[in-house]
Amino acid sequence: MSTKPEAPAAPAWPANLPPMPVMDFGLFGEVETVPLPRHQKLVASFLARNWAQIPHVFHQDEAEVPGLDAARKALAAESGVKVTQVAFLVKAAVKALQAFPRFNASLTPNGDGLVLKKFYHIGIAVETPNGLVVPVIRDCDRKSIPEIAAELAEKAERARTKGLPITEMSGGCFTISSLGNLGGTGFTPIINAPELAILGVTRTAERLKLVNGQVVSVPVLPLSLSYDHRVINGADAARFTRCIADALADPAALA
Repeated sequence: MSTKPEAPAAPAWPANLPPMPVMDFGLFGEVETVPLPRHQKLVASFLARNWAQIPHVFHQDEAEVPGLDAARKALAAESGVKVTQVAFLVKAAVKALQAFPRFNASLTPNGDGLVLKKFYHIGIAVETPNGLVVPVIRDCDRKSIPEIAAELAEKAERARTKGLPITEMSGGCFTISSLGNLGGTGFTPIINAPELAILGVTRTAERLKLVNGQVVSVPVLPLSLSYDHRVINGADAARFTRCIADALADPAALA
């Protein structure tokens, strides 16, 4: 009785990829080599792992927000807290996570199941002199917009000056990265594993829209969602992002 020889196993990825190039840049001109800060090297390793191991897909949308700035200023005047747009984004994200529980989950370590979370902890990407950190605001479903704004401001300040303990950057369900104060029209943020999605936000822009036969200018907020395609399909990503956009269009309901 004859048996067929077994086919050789394919090399495990990324063993079959060529190595990264090593180059002496000094051959081409004057250079200077400076060390990367320890924190930046650590973040870089996490980002490389997340990008390599998570099949990212990206979805873009826009939220019409004609009443958002007025609502923000009214809440700030009423509470005495500097209320930012990000605090409204947090509440809108919570609303979407409640409507789409699969986004508020993480894969089990073996990838065979989902851990569905019953809490709503939102991470906010913050730039510091030593690199990016993501403070986590816990139980955002139970906190008001001014409370979220005040807590975020306090944590961001400590992150930039003293640093945050790992306990205050752990346990997030979903992350928001806002470049609204810097500009841009959209970007594709890398998912903060073990989360399944992250929202990127850029500066509000004006769009012309036809309303009752009249051309009017409407402020819109660009939304960029990155999601893990192993768990989330494109249709649900579109519905999730639209849920956030619709929530931001009615900021009074979020407050």
